Amino acid sequence: MQTPRIGKELFTLLDGKALENKQHEAMMLLTVTEDQWPHIAMISVGEVVALDEENLRLALWPGTTTTGNMIRTGKATLAVFTGGKAHYVRLSLEHLPALPGAKHVRERFAAHVFAAREDSAQYADILTGVTVRLKEPESVIHRWKETVAELLM
Repeated sequence: MQTPRIGKELFTLLDGKALENKQHEAMMLLTVTEDQWPHIAMISVGEVVALDEENLRLALWPGTTTTGNMIRTGKATLAVFTGGKAHYVRLSLEHLPALPGAKHVRERFAAHVFAAREDSAQYADILTGVTVRLKEPESVIHRWKETVAELLM
């Protein structure tokens, strides 16, 4: 069943808190290219924050295919695997103006949850999604905290 809000498990993952404990989580961000092909990129908990269960903010690297697709279409889908479930979140996007004096230059987006769905299988457990190991965790987590703080401005 689809709803216009994310569930509590996903909200907790994306709340911008305790990033050290979430540093291994990676998510898929899906967009559509100009020639109508699906495009997939990875995104971390340091690039997305849930303001509430209906609104998120995203901070993406400028000049990427994903960022260009999001600016052009105003849409994206976030796919997250956590808590034994797959979470698919359709986002309606608003490209936000540049943040003057930002410590980390990013393209920022306000994202409204258009539809969210949790998926699980009766015959199998989802054990993990995409997990990563940061090469320089201290500096990356520090940057994530600054980026999340700027998204909340």
